[in-house]
Amino acid sequence: MTLNGVKRVPITLLGAAGAGALLWLAAAHVDRSTTGGYWAATGLVVAAGLVFGLSQLRGAGGHPPAMFLFGFLPVLIVAGWVIVGMQPSSNWFAHHVRSWSGDIGVGSVMRALGTWVGVLAFGIGATLAAAAEPFGSRRRRPAEPVRQENEVPTPQPPPEPVPQPDPKPEPEPVGEETLVR
Repeated sequence: MTLNGVKRVPITLLGAAGAGALLWLAAAHVDRSTTGGYWAATGLVVAAGLVFGLSQLRGAGGHPPAMFLFGFLPVLIVAGWVIVGMQPSSNWFAHHVRSWSGDIGVGSVMRALGTWVGVLAFGIGATLAAAAEPFGSRRRRPAEPVRQENEVPTPQPPPEPVPQPDPKPEPEPVGEETLVR
């Protein structure tokens, strides 16, 4: 196991513990039968996904900045659509999402996915964390080789001279001074 892996283990455990605490808070202490409680619990599950996702950032490499546009936004739109449509009370937003879902023929898909509202909310947070990775990572320069105290550096040959082009020769005069033989 590399040193980098050893450092990642406790961070992963802390991320899992933080996510677990937020999930416990959402499940045990929030009344999800009301619209406000539903959104509070969903927000806590999103935060749990974000906490766990952030614990997995590697700090090197990452994804292109387009990850936000092509990775996070589609997840937010689809999962958010289902989450809004599955609210326990029928407010204006939930009513319209359910109606539009039926109109475009995805009402049964939305209801089936609605069984997993918590997983969808967790996925939103985790995907946001993955999309945020390139903004927090920095490119590292390769490390210089480590030399021992008594190690003598290997001499390098001097660089070869670069040949210079010859200067342009001056043109010979044309006219009366040129003799033709």
